Amino acid sequence: MEKNQRTTTGLELEKIKEIWAQLALTAAARARIEAAEPILAQRELSAALRETTESRQLLEKFGTPPLVSLEGMEQILQIAEKGDMLSPEQLEQVEGALAAVRRMQDYLSRGQQYQIPLAYYGENLQPLTEIREQIHQQIRNGQVEDHATRELFDLRCQIQRTQEKRKEKAESVLRTHKECMSDSFCVMRGGHLCVPVKKEYKFRISGSVIDKSSTGNTLFIEPAAVQKYEEELSLLLIQEDNEVRRILYTLTVMIGEQLEAFRENSRIMERLDYAFSKGKLSIEWDCVPPSVNTERRIRLVAARHPLMDRTMAVPLDFALGEDGEEPYRGVVITGPNTGGKTVALKTVALCCMLAQWGLHVPCREAQVCMNSQYLCDIGDGQSLSENLSTFSAHITNVLDILGRVNAESLVIMDELGSGTDPAEGMGIAVAILEALRESGCLFLVTTHYPEVKEYAARTAEVINARMTFDQESLQPLYRMVIGEAGESCAFAIAKRLGMSQAMLDVAQRAAYGSTIDGQECDRTKMDSGRILSAQTSGGPHIQKDRPAAKRQDLSNKFRRGDSVMLYPDHKIGIVCEPVNDKGCLRVQLPDRKIWINHKRVKLHVAADELYPEDYDFSIVFDTVENRKKRHDMERKYTGDLIIEGEE
Repeated sequence: MEKNQRTTTGLELEKIKEIWAQLALTAAARARIEAAEPILAQRELSAALRETTESRQLLEKFGTPPLVSLEGMEQILQIAEKGDMLSPEQLEQVEGALAAVRRMQDYLSRGQQYQIPLAYYGENLQPLTEIREQIHQQIRNGQVEDHATRELFDLRCQIQRTQEKRKEKAESVLRTHKECMSDSFCVMRGGHLCVPVKKEYKFRISGSVIDKSSTGNTLFIEPAAVQKYEEELSLLLIQEDNEVRRILYTLTVMIGEQLEAFRENSRIMERLDYAFSKGKLSIEWDCVPPSVNTERRIRLVAARHPLMDRTMAVPLDFALGEDGEEPYRGVVITGPNTGGKTVALKTVALCCMLAQWGLHVPCREAQVCMNSQYLCDIGDGQSLSENLSTFSAHITNVLDILGRVNAESLVIMDELGSGTDPAEGMGIAVAILEALRESGCLFLVTTHYPEVKEYAARTAEVINARMTFDQESLQPLYRMVIGEAGESCAFAIAKRLGMSQAMLDVAQRAAYGSTIDGQECDRTKMDSGRILSAQTSGGPHIQKDRPAAKRQDLSNKFRRGDSVMLYPDHKIGIVCEPVNDKGCLRVQLPDRKIWINHKRVKLHVAADELYPEDYDFSIVFDTVENRKKRHDMERKYTGDLIIEGEE
C-alpha cells in the first residue's frame, strides 16, 4: 500500500477524493470513496461507468434525490435485536429513515418511466408503512404522545386533575395560616409540594418537613392534607410509566421483526448515495462518459485537469497507443519551463485514473485504456528524514517503478534525468526510456535534454511532443503538438530580455559545440539486449471480458410459473412475466411483485415440475376479486365489470 501511494504521489488524488466525498451523505459511501482503487475487471468497470451515467441521467431529469444520512441506524437495530427498549428519540430516527426510504422510492419510480436501470433499485426498497405510521401516531417531540392509547390519555388526565387538587389544597393551607408563612406561594422540594413556614411556627402546620432554607429560618413542610394527593399521584405516575414502556416495547418489537428489511434498506440507500455522488461529480466537472478499451489506446479531446479552474485551463488534445499507421507507446514532451508539460502529464494520468474508478472524465470526448498500475515520478521527492537528495529520491522512485512495471502499466515521469550532471543525467534518462519501451508499457515523460529528443525521434514506438510557445510575447500557449520536438526557448527568452548576440553565440557553442549535428549521440545507443529483468511482468493484471459472439435471446430463459432463486438475498419467488427486451423479468415474492435483472436470477424448479399442463396461473398471480370477475365474464355478458391490473 505504501508503494502504491509513493508511485502516485503528485497526482493529488487525495484532493480529488475529498471533493468527491463531500458529495456523499452516508459514512459508508464516503468510506468507499476514500478506499477507491482502479477497477481491474473489464465487466465490473463497465458496470460502474453505466451506474455513473444512469445516476447523472436521474439527476438531470429529476434533480437532487431525497437521500439522507442513516447514521446511527445500525446501533438502533442492534438494540431492537437484543430485545431492549428503544427511546422515543430513537423511534423518531427510525420514522425519519423510513420516510426517507418512501421519498427515495417515489423519486426512483419516476425514473422507471424512462427505463433508467438504476431507478429499479426502488423495487427493493421497503418503506414499512405500518411501522412508520404507528411511530408517527404514538411518538412526537421526543416523547410518547398523549393520544398514543386510550389508557395513556385517561391516566394523564387523572394525573393533571390530581396535580391541580394537590395545588389547591396547598394554597388553601397557605391562605389559612398566612401569618405563619415566610412567603406567599408554594414551592416544590424533592418532588413534594410544600409551603414555606417560619421556623417558630412549625408546630402550627400539620405535615412533614421536607427541606429548610440555607439560614434555617424557613422550613418547607408538605401539609398532611396534601400528602394523600401525593400518594395518589405517585400511583398514577407508576401506571403512566408502565403504559409508556408498554408502547415503546411494542414499537421496538415491530422493528425487531423487520431487521433484515431495515438493513437491506440501509445497504441500498448507501449504494444509491455512492452512485449519485459519481453523477454529481460528473455534472460539477462537466464530464463525459469515457469509452474504455484493453487495446492500450488513449485518445482525449479537450481534456482538462479536474482541479484547475475551468475558465483558466487550456483544453488538451492527446493520443497514445496502437492507433494509426505508426503506433507509438511512449511520448517525450519537451518545451519551455512553465509551459504546461507537468499539467499535461497529470491531466492524462488523472483522466485515465478517474475512468478506471468508474467516474466520468473532464473532456469533450475520451477513449481510455485500462491500466493495471499507475506509476508516477513527479516532483523533486527530496526527503530529509531519509537523507535523500533530489536525485537520490528520484532514482529510488524510478527503480521502484522499473521493478514493478509491466505491459499493462501507465508510467508518467517529470523532468527525466534531472538533479545531477547534465551529461550523466541524459544517459540515465535514455536508459530509463529504453527500459520502459522494452517493458511494453505506455509512458509519458518530460525532459529538456536534446539527446533525449533525438532518441525519441529515431526510436520505434516513441514519439516527440512539444508544448507551444509564443516567440514574440515569450508566453506559453499550453497546447501540445504531437510529432514535433520542442525547445527550451532559453536563448530566445535571453535575447528578448537584452542579452547580446556575442554572449548568445558563446552560449550556443558551449551548449552544443560539434554535437549540434547529433554525431555525439552514438554514446547514448543502447545494447540490443533487454535492460529489465523478468520481474517487469509482475504486478496486478487486467481481467478482460470474453468476447461476446452474439446477443443472447433471453425471451425463453424463464417461463411463467418457474420457481427461481434471487441473488444475493437467496429469496425464492415465482416468475409472473418472462424476460423483456431490457433483460428484466417480473417475480412474485410472498408480499409483492418486483422487476429484477435476469443475471440476478437462477432457476430453482421449472414450472413443468410444479404445475400440471394448462394450469390456470391466475390462481397464483390474480387477486380473488379479479378471478371472480373473470369467472362472471366467461359465463355471461357483464359490461359494468372492470378487471384491475397491478401497476
